[in-house]
Parts: sequence; structure tokens; C-alpha cells
Amino acid sequence: MKQDIRRNKRLQIPQLSSEQKLLYRKIVFLLAAGFCLTPWASPPIALMLGILLALTHENPFHRISRPAAKYLLEASVIMLGFGMNLAVVLKAGASGALFAVGSISATFILGYFLGKWLKIPIKASALISAGTAICGGSAIAAVSSVINAAESEISVAMGTVFVLNAVALFVFPPLGHVLHLTQAQFGTWSGIAIHDISSVVGAASHYGQSALYTATAVKLSRALWIVPISAAASYIFQRQQSKSGDVIHKPQVPWFIGLFILASVVRTFIPEVASWSPVVTHVSEAGLTLTLFLIGAGLSQRMLKAVGWKPMLQGVLLWIFISATSLGVILLVVH
Repeated sequence: MKQDIRRNKRLQIPQLSSEQKLLYRKIVFLLAAGFCLTPWASPPIALMLGILLALTHENPFHRISRPAAKYLLEASVIMLGFGMNLAVVLKAGASGALFAVGSISATFILGYFLGKWLKIPIKASALISAGTAICGGSAIAAVSSVINAAESEISVAMGTVFVLNAVALFVFPPLGHVLHLTQAQFGTWSGIAIHDISSVVGAASHYGQSALYTATAVKLSRALWIVPISAAASYIFQRQQSKSGDVIHKPQVPWFIGLFILASVVRTFIPEVASWSPVVTHVSEAGLTLTLFLIGAGLSQRMLKAVGWKPMLQGVLLWIFISATSLGVILLVVH
């Protein structure tokens, strides 16, 4: 009798239709996105909120959130240029460029030998190295297009870099304070050692305005290496591609970096722009916070499952290498 009563109670609970569930997920997603535009949201909170929703509710806008995050990130970085004096951009970019050649080359060499030691497929290993050496997901997307990497190899690299990128957003600011790094030192370090520009900006904005400007300039100057690295990767893999009949794509050019520099030029030489640049900078930072939410919401169970312990170990070792070596150089050179 009691079992019948409990069964009847369960039957009386209204079940949501698939359309109602989708509507519920969309409302939750949009409310969370709106929260990320408020003063109470910080870059780390936005990223974790996106990850939480992706793993518990799934992203109801998964088809548009990834391209939206890409374009919003580029637009926000361009707007950030209106708050930066050209001299600051050139100085920070030059300091990062001096270290770029050696660190990028060393990261790829170490990544090659780690990949062979761990028996990771060569293309997946190359993508993890590119994401660590240059600028995370953007570098992986560019290099994967010219070497015709498989979707599984891209997922492995993206998942590895995504996890480490999220960790860096939380770990770097406290480490900077423990090490008593100056604004210039932390900005240069985060621009070199953190993978994606979204997390670079998120971590540096927590540290200070000067660190934010330095980190942005350093990371963008580093992102320019996407073109020569993609061209080199295409040349290295072209024999294998020609034998298999694959189409070799041209390297993707990060055009938004040129617009960022142009915005800085406008801000430097047109005095009227400097008066409203703080408003544009505030909008840019809000856009970057929302970008981190969208990036976190783009995480999937499939991406996490694709990351085995070997690719993650390669990513961690490369990250430790570039973080430690760049910090040592920065403490000696940057003040």
C-alpha cells in the first residue's frame, strides 16, 4: 500500500518537456552572462561560472558561443588599445620580443623530445607546444589548419591548454604578490607564460592597470609569431600532406593586432581620445570578462575525456619550463 502511494506521488510530479528544459538552460545561461557584466564579476569568477554551467547544464548556445567569444575577445583587445599610449605598447612589445625567439624555439624543441618520450602523436604534440609557446587556443587553431590535424588531436591540445590556462588565471596573481613582482615584471611574465590572451588579461587586470597594459602588449607581440610558426609547420608537414592528398591551408593572420596598434596610435596622437579612453577601457574589460565566461561555457565532457595523462604531462612540463625560465630572465632584466 505504501509503495503504491509513493509511486502515485512520483507520477504526480510534472515532467519538463525537452523544449522547456532547453528554455530553462537558455534563461540560466543568459542570467549568468548578464552577471558577468556586473561589477561583482571578476575574470576568474566568470571563467569558473562558465565551466560550471558547461559541466552541469550544457551550453544551449554552443554553436554560436565559440565564434562569439573569438570576435568579442578581438573587439575587446582592440578597445583596450584606446587606453594605451603607443610608447608603452612599443616598449612592452620590444621587451617581450627579445625573449620570444629563444623561448619559442626552446619550447618547441623540448616539446618535440617530450612528445617522443611520452609517445604522443606528433601532430598533437606539436599543437600542445604551439599553444604553450605562443598564445594558446589561437595558435592551436592556426597551426592545426596548416598541418591538417585530426579533430581528436585538436581536442587533446585544446583540452590540455584550456585546463592549464584556467589554473594560471588563479595561480599567477598570488604568485606575483608572493614574489613581490613589480607591475612591469608581472605584466611581462604573464604575457609570456600564460597561454591565451583572455587569461593573460584576466590575471594582469587583477594585478594592476600597468600590469594589464604591459601584459597585453607582450602577448600580442608574441601572437604575431603565429604566422611564421604556421608557415614553418606547413613546410615541415607538407611532404606527409602531399602524399596523403590533403589540402595545405595558408597560415591565419591575426589582423586584430594591427587594429589594436592603430587604436593606440589614435589614443596617443589625438588628445580628445584620451579623455574618453577610460570609458572604453572599462567596456573592454567587461567584454573580456564575458569572453572568459563564454570560453568556460565552451568546455565539453568530450574535450576533457580526450585529454589523457601523457598530453597533460607534456603540457605541464612545458608550462613549468617557460614559466620558470621567463621569470628568471625577467627578474634580471625587467624592473
